[in-house]
Amino acid sequence: MTHDPGPAFRALHRPGDPFILANAWDVGSARMLAALGAEAIGTTSSGHAFTLGRSDGQVSRDEALAHAADLVAAMPLPVSGDLEAGYGDAPDDVAETVRGAAEAGLAGLSIEDVAHGGVAFPRDLAIERVKAGVAAARALSRDIVFLARADGVMHGAYDLEEGLARIAAFRDAGADGLYIPLPGGPDALARVVETAGSVPVNVLAVGPLASLSRADFAAAGVARISLGSALARMTHRVIHDAGAAILQDGRFDSHRMIGGGKVDALLAKGAREG
Repeated sequence: MTHDPGPAFRALHRPGDPFILANAWDVGSARMLAALGAEAIGTTSSGHAFTLGRSDGQVSRDEALAHAADLVAAMPLPVSGDLEAGYGDAPDDVAETVRGAAEAGLAGLSIEDVAHGGVAFPRDLAIERVKAGVAAARALSRDIVFLARADGVMHGAYDLEEGLARIAAFRDAGADGLYIPLPGGPDALARVVETAGSVPVNVLAVGPLASLSRADFAAAGVARISLGSALARMTHRVIHDAGAAILQDGRFDSHRMIGGGKVDALLAKGAREG
């Protein structure tokens, strides 16, 4: 590819001055978020799966990368891929996913340490997987931001202490960013940032952290705020609630609509020129 979005995406990661990684699930949502002022777009594995009528974890590597490439081509912002656990257990699987992410035009990607079903990889293997991903990223001809996730706290596979030990090891393995989804409240987040040191920290603004503002996250030293599948799930909540009102109660006035002209204008504004 002639354009390298990696350096611009990397430059957004400023601890204490976080940007919002707006997670989109299709081209339309990506363009709308771009038009509304997003600086970067993230994919969401579950949000994408919903569009295919599937559950999270039921999308292949090829499908996820093709979806990511569609978002890259559709609008001008850098895109980071939620690439689950790298679509395989072995370190080589992670490396292959990193190379595929670069070919898809992604500016960054994240890799989890928990396989589908919520089973955490042993710590030693998780570290080797990060090392393989980092090595693959460094061997590329262009820049890509590799973020290592410790998802076991969120899944109940291990506790916060283990999560902190893992991100410390991921930091030492050369990860460009670190992430423990749903570590707990602000005190737990402070420990995550302290453990990360100078490496940028991503935070998921849901659950006990949803009540914090961007200014709060900035004060905590966070570099990136992601939404995960929140916007996709909000959209599906509207489908559920309005659909139930219409189909079960026969009412058609339960939700306000956005005008088609406004949607069209946002889609046009968020599109890649040319």
